[in-house]
Amino acid sequence: MAKITRTSQQINGHILPHPCPHLAEFRAKNGSKPFRALQDCLRVKPPGGRASIRRDPKELPRCGACGESARPRLYACITCAAVHCHVPSGPSHAAAHAYSMPPGHEIAVDVDRAELFCCVCRDQVYDRDFDAAVVLAQTAASTLTSSDTSAIQQYAPENLRKRRRIDYKPWIPDLREKYLVEKNSSPLNGDVSGLPWGLRGLNNLGNTCFMNSVLQALLHTPPLRNYFLSDRHNRYFCQKKSNADNTSKKTAANNNESGGNKSAARMCLACDMDAAFSAVFSGDRTPYSPAKFLYSWWQYAANLASYEQQDAHEFFISMLDGIHEKVDKDPRKPESQGNGDCCVAHRVFSGILRSDVMCMACGFTSTTYDPCVDISLDLEPNQGGSAKTMSTKSSYSCNGEADCMNSSQNCGVSTLMGCLDRFTRPERLGSDQKFFCQQCQVRQESLKQMSIRKLPLVSCFHIKRFEHSSVRKMSRKVDRYLQFPFSLDMAPYLSSSILRSRFGNRILPFGGNDPVASNELCSEFELFAVVTHTGKLDAGHYVTYLRLSNQWYKCDDAWITQVNENIVRAAQGYMMFYVQKMLFYKASEKRGPA
Repeated sequence: MAKITRTSQQINGHILPHPCPHLAEFRAKNGSKPFRALQDCLRVKPPGGRASIRRDPKELPRCGACGESARPRLYACITCAAVHCHVPSGPSHAAAHAYSMPPGHEIAVDVDRAELFCCVCRDQVYDRDFDAAVVLAQTAASTLTSSDTSAIQQYAPENLRKRRRIDYKPWIPDLREKYLVEKNSSPLNGDVSGLPWGLRGLNNLGNTCFMNSVLQALLHTPPLRNYFLSDRHNRYFCQKKSNADNTSKKTAANNNESGGNKSAARMCLACDMDAAFSAVFSGDRTPYSPAKFLYSWWQYAANLASYEQQDAHEFFISMLDGIHEKVDKDPRKPESQGNGDCCVAHRVFSGILRSDVMCMACGFTSTTYDPCVDISLDLEPNQGGSAKTMSTKSSYSCNGEADCMNSSQNCGVSTLMGCLDRFTRPERLGSDQKFFCQQCQVRQESLKQMSIRKLPLVSCFHIKRFEHSSVRKMSRKVDRYLQFPFSLDMAPYLSSSILRSRFGNRILPFGGNDPVASNELCSEFELFAVVTHTGKLDAGHYVTYLRLSNQWYKCDDAWITQVNENIVRAAQGYMMFYVQKMLFYKASEKRGPA
């Protein structure tokens, strides 16, 4: 048999190999039954790990020709199950086996990666039936082990990808840097309170704890804080420009005077945010009243203008939209929120989610991308209860610390990593959710999987604790406790990691010229703010815990108190804010010798 050189083709954005003639001949003779039968021979290490050929843990596969077990790759013949080695740039006993046997022994499977390989072409090959068997095996393993925490802990270190890590050390300025800092800085007034600079209480203006809790988190979001404190948005210049624009449009507004006055009266949330930063970081420790910011937000979100308690997450989304609408955009850059270049709000919080829907019949995959400023997560089901996946469209409420002790809903413990695993786990859509397959040209059952295409500078996780049932016509809150880490590695939930785990080297999903390729080197995050909610569904209170100078502080409206980290861990988180580790500076770290 002569070696055949094959080219590649792109299908739906994926790079797929050209059909292998030996694979086509194998399928014509044997059909898809051998590939389907391999599903029972696959082993998947949880959670969502790469598939491999099932074997006894004590068994060490060796090449049948040379007896070596440490070769780069070992392949098992699908026809006779003989194991032989293959060296990409050297001798290949797998190829020798294919040449020495009758036709039908050309296709083999990688023992460690469960990937198809043509021993004659000496290249990996793709078969949709085999790939469907791998995906189904991974889905089954993910479902069976979703509640097995010990198994997840057992295999977690083995599944972590080896990446180059960056050592984070305290910054020690040299002589030149010291000179520049002293020359271009003005000393701040001394603070006898011992609290970190910028930590200031916010007065409750009447059921406005929802606003105060989110404002405290945003006022201490490192990229957002640096943006406003460096005068990137000057409220005086913005107001002057706004007045000039209103004057130039005065003639057109005369035809509709009331409408023109209403437009002119609408405030700029970014300007009021700039004023809040100036007030909070002025050194004054007396509680600050963000009345002007509240009024501007009312002007923007008129449907929420009242003294009733509002949802903190809804306020967070509305406020970012208000800043996005008012801040000047760079006309040279695209307006896409996912690119993070349209305004400071999306530059800090915007990421991109990837959704893959795969046809169960033919393997065709439809991929879509959606920008997001936060990720809403369902809590894991109670242990012993129904394991059915809840709809991601449902909505939950954050719950009180006291109520959860007396609630019947607090059975079981959820973890943030478990919620993220649940969010990115393949989900089989029901028969009532069949999607139209472009390849089959009919509606088919499908598998859907979410992943994170692009990470933001600051990741906000919203826990769905408010549950509204349209069937029962009632609302309730979920009091289940959630464990969340102070340091979080998002690499397992990136599209690149999930697709690499799913397809191995058969598919290269990211091109080198992709402008929004996943930033794996920035996948480590540090927790700096937690928004909690205590009380009942219709009468509760929001509190924020801030991590400043590696110490935790409780921000309860106008009251600021220092707390132990165990208090934070025990709190029922509603919104968690994580910043990329390279932007997080632990000011409490001991400085080295100058």
